[in-house]
Amino acid sequence: MPHDIQIVTEADLRHLVPLDLTLVEVIERAFRALAAGGVVMPPVLSMHLPAVKGEVDVKTAYVPGFDGFAIKVSPGFFDNPKRGLPSLNGLMILFSAKTGLVEALYLDNGYLTDLRTAAAGAVAARHLAPPVVTTAGVIGTGVQARLQMRAAHLVRPFRRGLVHGRDAARASACAADLQAALGVPVEAVADPARLVAESQLVLTTTPAHAPVLRAEWLHPGLHITAMGSDQAGKNEIDPEVLAQADAYVCDRVSQCETLGELRTALAAGLWHKGVPAELGEVIAGTRPGRRNPQDVTVADLTGTGIQDTAIATHVRARFGTAGTVFSS
Repeated sequence: MPHDIQIVTEADLRHLVPLDLTLVEVIERAFRALAAGGVVMPPVLSMHLPAVKGEVDVKTAYVPGFDGFAIKVSPGFFDNPKRGLPSLNGLMILFSAKTGLVEALYLDNGYLTDLRTAAAGAVAARHLAPPVVTTAGVIGTGVQARLQMRAAHLVRPFRRGLVHGRDAARASACAADLQAALGVPVEAVADPARLVAESQLVLTTTPAHAPVLRAEWLHPGLHITAMGSDQAGKNEIDPEVLAQADAYVCDRVSQCETLGELRTALAAGLWHKGVPAELGEVIAGTRPGRRNPQDVTVADLTGTGIQDTAIATHVRARFGTAGTVFSS
């Protein structure tokens, strides 16, 4: 019997789906569900393609209580900007959680991945950053640097922003974009140590394979969200940071052990604190996060299939009549 499949393009998704507090709540609900149990989330299928400076990730999750589940394919080819093309693209397929039939195809070219990643950063900041953040800083100058700062501002409305990047011109452009978007002063700084010293919330959004944030820069009251390490071999944070932090929280421990900052700390023999807390457990209150304003906290976000299912079902529920309908 024929059934309808919704097909939505990136242009429509950009018009329909904003980065806002509603989306942050959707992603927070997914992390809470992960902590509650019953979620089926297989390991990330990941291909590292050094010959073409590329990588491909496939993620999925079934979340009890959600009407559907998504399978997301996310390629990243990092020489693309030289060709006038974006580094990241991809798509999401949404299936019915009741019948397994395809309900929607979101040709988002990575837009939904970008949004759900930023929203997870906001969830981490909401539950781990100090209650008052006057200055937030980001190390990185790409799309995610901009989105993470915008997301953080939703839950910790800082009054000043700082940006550091290897390319001074790109850092200045990122700072100008953020200042226009947020309506607060944002400055590009050449010294990452200064950025950390002056910030209560620091975001790292790079594809680095060596630390861009050092342990000697830590100070009381600092929160760090690291989201760049999502492949074996990547590393943004000095592993000693994890050893010194008062709270280190993973989006998913099993992923952070193989893809995230925890992998580097384990390899260096610097992690001796048992099984880390997961973000969903902190949200649910079953594991501690920040205990006082002077704590140093770290969130390690590798990107999870629950986030993809959450945003895909959010799009379907809120904007179900948008796009083209194809009868199979």
